[in-house]
Amino acid sequence: MDPGGVDTVGGSSVGTGPFRGADTGGVLVETTHDVIVVGGGGSGLAAAVSAAENGATVLLLEKEAQLGGTTGIAVGSFTASCTVYQQRAGIDDNPDDHEEDASKFGPPEYQARNNSELRRFLLGEAANTLNWLIDMGLAFHGPSPEPPNRVHRMHNVVPNAKAYIATLQSRLLRYGGTILCNVPVRELTTADGRVTGLVACVGGEQRRFRARWGVVLAAGDYANSPELIARHKGPQFANIEGINPYSTGDGHCLAESVGAKMVNMDVAYGPELRFVAPLDKGFMQLLPASGPLARLMGKLMPLVPGFVMNAMIKRLLVTWQHPEDSLLGDGAILVNARGERFCNETVSPDREIAVASQPDKICYILLDERLVERYSGWPHFISTAPEIAYAYVKDYLRLRRDVAVAGDSPEAVAVARNVPADALRTTVGTWNRCAAQGYSDRFGRTGSTEPLSGSRWVLLGPAKAYFTTTEGGAAINQRMQVLDEAGRPIPGLYAVGQNGLGGQVLWGHGLHIAWALTSGRLAGQVIMRGD
Repeated sequence: MDPGGVDTVGGSSVGTGPFRGADTGGVLVETTHDVIVVGGGGSGLAAAVSAAENGATVLLLEKEAQLGGTTGIAVGSFTASCTVYQQRAGIDDNPDDHEEDASKFGPPEYQARNNSELRRFLLGEAANTLNWLIDMGLAFHGPSPEPPNRVHRMHNVVPNAKAYIATLQSRLLRYGGTILCNVPVRELTTADGRVTGLVACVGGEQRRFRARWGVVLAAGDYANSPELIARHKGPQFANIEGINPYSTGDGHCLAESVGAKMVNMDVAYGPELRFVAPLDKGFMQLLPASGPLARLMGKLMPLVPGFVMNAMIKRLLVTWQHPEDSLLGDGAILVNARGERFCNETVSPDREIAVASQPDKICYILLDERLVERYSGWPHFISTAPEIAYAYVKDYLRLRRDVAVAGDSPEAVAVARNVPADALRTTVGTWNRCAAQGYSDRFGRTGSTEPLSGSRWVLLGPAKAYFTTTEGGAAINQRMQVLDEAGRPIPGLYAVGQNGLGGQVLWGHGLHIAWALTSGRLAGQVIMRGD
C-alpha cells in the first residue's frame, strides 16, 4: 500500500486489502479485526487511530471513494477551554463556564433538550484532544472570539480541516491500520445480543467482517437523507438537501437496526440559504494539509499580519457561510431561475421549503443600489464568522464571481445569469408597486416599503436551501457505548461523532469537530484499555 493512500475497492483499483487475489464466487468471506470503524471522517479516523495506538488491529470502512466526510469540507474550528493556546494568551477559563456559555447558542427550545451532563463531559475532555492533535504535528490559529462565549475559545486548524484528515490517515497507516474505501456497510451482525461485526459490499460482493472487541459507528449525520428528515422533521422538509451530499444517515440506520435508542432526531441546524459551493478548489484547499510545510505554516501563523489572515478567512467566509437574514429583511427579494418571486422572503423555514420546490432547487437574491451601498460596510455584512471577519458585496464580487454579478439594471444581471430579463423586470415592477403602496403582497410580506431602483444592481446566487447538520443520534454513555431503549449498553457497539451525539446540542462554531475528534479518541481508548 502507498503509505499516503488507501485501498480502493470497487473503484479503479484494488489494493492490499483482505481480499486481494481471492476468488470467492460471491460467497461471504469472514476476516477478523480487533476494532472495525464505519466511516472515514474526523470521528472515524480519530477512533481508528486511538484504537491502533492502544494496540488494536483496526479496519476502517468508508463508503465513498475518499476519506474526509463532513469534517473534510469544514473550516476546521475546534472550540475548547483550558487549552495551551489559551494559557499562552493569558486566558483563564474552565469547562463549567464553557458549558454555561454553550447553552446560550441557538434556539432555547433545543437547548432545553440538551444532555448537559454529556456536553460537560466533552468540554472537560476537549483540551486533552487538542493536545493529542498537537502531538501529531497539527497547529492551530487562535484562540478567537465567538460571542456569547465570554472568552476566546475557538481554535482554527492550519490550513483547514483537511489537515485533520491527512494527519489522522497517515498516523493510522503507520500503526498498521487497514483502510478500505468504496465499501458501504449493509448490516450489523449479532450473536447472543452482542454486535460481533458487520456485512459490507466490497467490489460488488457481500463480505462479512468480525470484530473481536467492538464496532464503532462514525458514519456522519443524516442531513441529506430525505427518508430520515421526512420521518423526524416532517415531509415538508424532504426536498431540502444536506451540505454534504453523502450524509445519508447510514450509521443511524445501523444503530436503529439493533435496537439503539435514538434521541433528538428532529433537531437540525437549518434549513438555511447558502450559496452553492464553487466547482474549483479554492486557494485554502490547495494548501498542504500535512507534512513539513504544513508544520512550518503552523509555526509562522502567529507572525502573519492581520490583514493577510483576514483575507484568508474571507475566502472561507464567502465559500461556507450563509447570507444573513437581514439582507432580506432590509428589502432584497428572492427570485427563481425564471425570474419570479415565489415566497415571503422574511419567513423561515417556509422560505427554505419554497426554495427547495423551485426549478433545480435554486434561487437568487436581488439587491438594488440602496442595498448594495448598505451592505458595503459595517455593520451591514452579507456573511460573517462573528468578530473574526465580515464579507460585504465587494468581497463576493471579487472572490465568488460564480455567485455574484453586478450590472446597471435588473436586465443586465439577469442576462449574466441566464435568468429571463423580461420576467425579472416584471417582477421588480410588481414588487415596487406593492412596496410604494405599503400593503401586503400576494405572499403575505409586509414591512418593506422601499422600491428597488438605481443604476447599481447585484444578483447573488445560485443559492439553495440546506441542512448544515443534524443533532440527532444514538443514546450513548461516557464510554461511547450505544444504549438500548432501556438505557443498557448494547455489547460490542460504540458510536462517535454525529452517530453518537447522545442528546447533546452543539450549536455554534467548533463544537461538532471537538466532539467528533474527542469522542473518537475516547472510544479507541475505552475499547482497548477499558478506560
